[in-house]
Amino acid sequence: MKEDPTVCVFGEDVGHYGGSYKVTKGLAEMFGDLRVLDTPIAENSFTGMGVGAAMKGLRPVVEGMNMGFLLLAYNQISNNCGMLHYTSGGQFKIPIVIRGPGGVGRQLGAEHSQRLESYFQSIPGLQMVACSTPYNAKGLMKAAIRSENPVVLFEHVLLYNLKEKIPDEEYVLCLEEAEMVRPGEHVTILTYSRMRYHVMQAAKTLVNKGYDPEVIDIRSLKPFDLHTIGNSIKKTHRVLIVEECMRTGGIGASLRSAIIDNFWDYLDAPIMCLSSQDVPTPYAAPLEDATVVQPAQIVAAVEQICQ
Repeated sequence: MKEDPTVCVFGEDVGHYGGSYKVTKGLAEMFGDLRVLDTPIAENSFTGMGVGAAMKGLRPVVEGMNMGFLLLAYNQISNNCGMLHYTSGGQFKIPIVIRGPGGVGRQLGAEHSQRLESYFQSIPGLQMVACSTPYNAKGLMKAAIRSENPVVLFEHVLLYNLKEKIPDEEYVLCLEEAEMVRPGEHVTILTYSRMRYHVMQAAKTLVNKGYDPEVIDIRSLKPFDLHTIGNSIKKTHRVLIVEECMRTGGIGASLRSAIIDNFWDYLDAPIMCLSSQDVPTPYAAPLEDATVVQPAQIVAAVEQICQ
């Protein structure tokens, strides 16, 4: 925002309160109330305002206080944000970032535990990325703001407390690249967001059992980095997808389809996909845990694939 005066932030309580998870803390004092604009509780209105601002040359960052609330702005995100570059015959670019906390938290209930990547993946014109570390959160955010395309950046509600030393110098990550988290030889595990940490916890157990898993954080949910994914599959010949998204119509289903279409001949075993249960996320903690993938399930799945 210091470098580019066209960058602005819209959303509920993003200003002097600093955002529901303090992501925008201090920005209102630095840049004023117009560039860090507190909005009414009206997601369709302020998301539509963001699209209009992008059409006129600004680079708005629109925050959903919870990603589930952005369902109220689905028309603006789909029919306006994703399609206006095409429907205007290229007259308008929509350099907007839509971001906010989502995923299954700790007893937030069904409506506050949405995973909207499954809703948005079919919208033409949208890019989608999911951050999982402080390093890639900063790098992906910078890339998203500088992109000429509308980008939806998914942040997980349980990852805001992570700490990591990041470079002092400038860096920007590619929006279309996956991250190799752990090289391995026996099986390719594809994951993203919070599930990265469940996978890495399971990987420790798997190594002790004699397995050598390769872990890739796909980061780019649309489009997939099929170059990185394909090179891994050509090496390991086995694939496990681990996601927090719903099983029906989720990112895992689309990723499985892409792998079958492009790398079928390299597979030595059926692709396995571990996803959340197709039920509203319960409030009760034991039931909530039962709906999402746990490390023990990942270990069991790798053992089955590698038999």
